[in-house]
Amino acid sequence: MFTYTVSVTTGNQVFAGTIDYIYLTLVGTETCSDQTLLDKSFFDRFARGSVVSVDIRTKEILGDIELVKLEKEEFLFNDQWYCRCINVTTPSGERVEFPCYRWIANEKEVVLRDGKGVAPWFPPEHRCQHRH
Repeated sequence: MFTYTVSVTTGNQVFAGTIDYIYLTLVGTETCSDQTLLDKSFFDRFARGSVVSVDIRTKEILGDIELVKLEKEEFLFNDQWYCRCINVTTPSGERVEFPCYRWIANEKEVVLRDGKGVAPWFPPEHRCQHRH
């Protein structure tokens, strides 16, 4: 088994959090992971300003992680969620950043590309940072 650690950062905006179900799929150059429900606990699931980390285990190496697919499913009511960014740490220790910076409603699928194309003038404080 191979383990990918995924950290999902919710924005600090008012009403940025959600208690809806969030599903994530990693897409690599070789294959993709199964769709995974990201769940912490009912009451602090994707709270405003939070970082939720989860390990995704796969039977084989996915290759270079190129995309992250997100889906949000309504739990109680239709609320939006502000996803700031997603960081993926591969089994080899490589860290790949997927900026999002958007409100996500109950859309079919949101696809994020890695942040390697960030311009050098883009301020570091606006880049996705993994908090410890």
